[in-house]
Amino acid sequence: MQVILLSDIDKTGLKGEVVEVSRGFARNFLLPRRLAELATPGAIAAGKRREAQRAQFEARTVEQATDAASVLGRTVLRFEVKAGPSGALFGSVTATDVADEIWRTRKIRVDRRKIDLEEPIKRIGRYMVEVEVFDDVRVKVKTLVAAQGGTLSDDELPEGGGPAASVVEAPEAVVEAPEESAE
Repeated sequence: MQVILLSDIDKTGLKGEVVEVSRGFARNFLLPRRLAELATPGAIAAGKRREAQRAQFEARTVEQATDAASVLGRTVLRFEVKAGPSGALFGSVTATDVADEIWRTRKIRVDRRKIDLEEPIKRIGRYMVEVEVFDDVRVKVKTLVAAQGGTLSDDELPEGGGPAASVVEAPEAVVEAPEESAE
């Protein structure tokens, strides 16, 4: 029996593929769980049309993502947060904070889960935060974390940078971030 898969099924096929499966597997597992639909000529034609539209949409989306990535590559995010004399923050700068600041400064919507920040930033310094704008479109965004009312000098660079970020050179243009309070 031929079916069109509506989602990826292990050892059977990928979403959108027309596959041959046993009648029992189709009737008892795939169809009741809405993981597949019968492969009628009309459903196959509709699937091909959807695939063509998806390919066209993805081409446009990849172009838009590339444009957004070039804008983000030139963007410098600045966070002024409360910090102790040793450079440790009272609180942290999280992926959500980075996503909100990107939206506030550049009006580019980025999902917080697409921001590659293994651990929140907990020290003042200069960081490069990797952002996945679209599938296979990644960009590093310069992020400055400074103490409230202070500037970031060369002796305040983080020692290791850690797995979450790396140290970068001082940029010329800086986009100001609103003051944040740690609660």
